[in-house]
Amino acid sequence: METMFSSSPRNLNADKSPFQRTFVNQVKRCAEMSRKLRFFKDQIAKAGLVIPGLPGTQPHLDLEELEVQLAEHEHELIEMNSNTEKLIQTYNELLEFKMVLQKAGEFLIPGKSAISEETELNENIHSNNDYVETASLLEQEMRGTEVRSGVRCISGIICKSKVLKFERILFRATRGNLLFNQSPVDVQIKDPTSSETAEKTVFVVFFSGERARTKILKICEAFGANCYPVPEEISQQRQISKEVVSRLAELEATLDAGIRHRNKALSDIAFNLTMWMNLVRREKAVYDTLNMLNFDVTKKCLVGEGWCPLSAKTQIQEALQRATFHSNSQVGIIFHIMDAHESPPTYFKTNRFTNAYQEIVDAYGVARYQEANPAVYTIITFPFLFAVMFGDWGHGICLLLLALSLIARESKLSSQPRRNATSLLDANVINIGGVTLILLLLLAIVAVPWMLFPKPFILKKLHSERFQGRTYGILRSSEVDLDRDLDSSREHHEDFNFSEIFVHQLIHSIEFVLGAVSNTASYLRLWALRYDNLVIRLIGLAVFAFATAFILLMMETLSAFLHALRLHWVEFQNKFYHGDGYKFKPFSFALLTDDDD
Repeated sequence: METMFSSSPRNLNADKSPFQRTFVNQVKRCAEMSRKLRFFKDQIAKAGLVIPGLPGTQPHLDLEELEVQLAEHEHELIEMNSNTEKLIQTYNELLEFKMVLQKAGEFLIPGKSAISEETELNENIHSNNDYVETASLLEQEMRGTEVRSGVRCISGIICKSKVLKFERILFRATRGNLLFNQSPVDVQIKDPTSSETAEKTVFVVFFSGERARTKILKICEAFGANCYPVPEEISQQRQISKEVVSRLAELEATLDAGIRHRNKALSDIAFNLTMWMNLVRREKAVYDTLNMLNFDVTKKCLVGEGWCPLSAKTQIQEALQRATFHSNSQVGIIFHIMDAHESPPTYFKTNRFTNAYQEIVDAYGVARYQEANPAVYTIITFPFLFAVMFGDWGHGICLLLLALSLIARESKLSSQPRRNATSLLDANVINIGGVTLILLLLLAIVAVPWMLFPKPFILKKLHSERFQGRTYGILRSSEVDLDRDLDSSREHHEDFNFSEIFVHQLIHSIEFVLGAVSNTASYLRLWALRYDNLVIRLIGLAVFAFATAFILLMMETLSAFLHALRLHWVEFQNKFYHGDGYKFKPFSFALLTDDDD
């Protein structure tokens, strides 16, 4: 059916829960597919890929086929994400192990690092077996002393912010029978467990005894420290370091290949994602509407009720006949008008010109059924009162020229996607006197809501605390004074109106902003006239022209619009207009949004 001729269905199953309705299983299936599609959309956004629009030719796809495809894609993505997470965790563990080997070697063998230089690793790959024989006597003596005395060590890595407390707890747990060495890591690395980037420190704890070892390991686990085994022999350190570096290179290549494969799969999904989302959204909307219909068990048919414009009666009958023909249904669709006890919805036919004025009226309240529509008068009175409130023919001409240019380019602008305002601002950064102008403007924008919102809410909070017994008043000496205070409190409590205070603050904020802009423009003009320098005059004139043509014009337009709006809502419409009706909302695929998923 066409959008303007669609009907607004009534819910005939309001007394039933969603799980008791006829098409609950189909709705569940569509909801599950919508969840998978949102998962794909999030994964595509995280990968930095772009979701294209609808393709020119859309292949026919059944809901059952799409359900199978989505399940396969989800399973594939979940498996790839799981494998990638495991690889990343292993990579971060090896990276930490590499740092521990590099730093801990300096404590195990003084003056010598396990992997202080990669060139040294490459040069000594084939001489690892001979290194122990050529080691210094001091190193051999130290290793012999450690073995004889039973001194052990635990090495690992911990967040830099926890080092002081970690060392203090270790000292207390072992009663000072340990030697704690630490060395900060030069670069930030990711934690294998939490995947959070942080500054870390490599530590080596020398101790004696199995009991102390158990305590230290428990403390390391409590502080989230990752422990890695570092052998005492320098040859073993070199061999393990070589293996770690080789394994890191392999993991990097594997991760790159996995990311490319995952992005390829996401690109294929993104190409059809918009089409799939539209299909599922439409199917879900159809089943949601069918659940509003009543199933007649005796006649084995669905009975539905809804509202439609009288002028669309013939078109709806023709559309139902076409639907019966195309579906090859053996049972015809019966359409007849019935009496209703409730008030019908309100529907006003508008066009591109009258729609804006109808929206202004509907913002105040939707008209009752067959109630006089103030938009008919607003089409004439609103532009007139706006012009009277604007009151500046020069700025009015500028506004008229701007409106005419937008009308002339209406078709072109409506077909182009809107750019983000942030990107437009980022492209126009102007530095004046060493101070950035996206900063001064931002401070000015932030100051407006700061001036508008705090005062009304602070007054409301103070009022509620005062009259709900949360604070204590001043004690009086007589019952007369007490009664007078109670009467005064009741009077003030009844007179307090948050909406009036908020509107009052809004008016003051607008007046202050307008005054500030106007005063700034005046001072800029005086500053330009004060100096004889031609360059300064030209700069001041340009700034003044910008403030006049854009800032003042926008503020005057906003002020005149608000005053005209108040005259219509408060002074005109409330005399005869109730505005307590509800809109006619037809079932239409064109009106479906992303929220309907």
